[in-house]
Amino acid sequence: MAQTKCLMKGNGSVRVLVADSTPLTGRLIADVLRRDRRLTVTDASGSSVLPTAASLMPDIAIISESLGGMQGSGFELLKELRAAVPKTRTVMLLDSGERKLVVEAFRSGARGVFCRNDPLKMLVRCVHRVHEGQLWVSGPQLEFLLESLATAPAIRLMNSESVALLSHREQEVVRWLVEGHTNNEIARELKLSENTIKNYIFRIFNKLGMSSRVEVVKYAISQRPSARRSA
Repeated sequence: MAQTKCLMKGNGSVRVLVADSTPLTGRLIADVLRRDRRLTVTDASGSSVLPTAASLMPDIAIISESLGGMQGSGFELLKELRAAVPKTRTVMLLDSGERKLVVEAFRSGARGVFCRNDPLKMLVRCVHRVHEGQLWVSGPQLEFLLESLATAPAIRLMNSESVALLSHREQEVVRWLVEGHTNNEIARELKLSENTIKNYIFRIFNKLGMSSRVEVVKYAISQRPSARRSA
């Protein structure tokens, strides 16, 4: 069993859960993260991750794409974590930055992706960025997400009761947003003023509880089941 540390919610530190593909690499990652005293780290590599997460309620979970020798099992665990500990934000640890892996990670609900060939010291910065509510994604990886949206059928963003979250015009603005267009370009396409587009974007962010275009891209992908066939 991996060593478990008692996590105190009131100590001001960021609670991090690590679940890597092997206990050895999990310990290595945990040791690097522990060098930052603002992080309280639990290594669950080789353990039952879901019960551990439900007990500890981590702020950030770092999950390998492969667990227990099963390729892709980390993506399924991520979906289960979202249901069990919805406030936990997840970073997927990928063996490579391959397009299908990046898209699948964000579609499954990840807030960031970190590749094994990235400098491990950057993982500390990644954890803090995701904890602050930002996404951790590189320029090329963002292009993968944009391409995935551009080649998939249009969607309507719905809530749990199948009620549309956005108006028809807001849906149009979202479509242009995820294709990477500027406010000025969207205004020209829709024959509206740039200020009107800014107001639409503000309302979209407010309705979706987001603050950036990248978050809209990630959310739209997660709501598009048919995109799995095009990834």
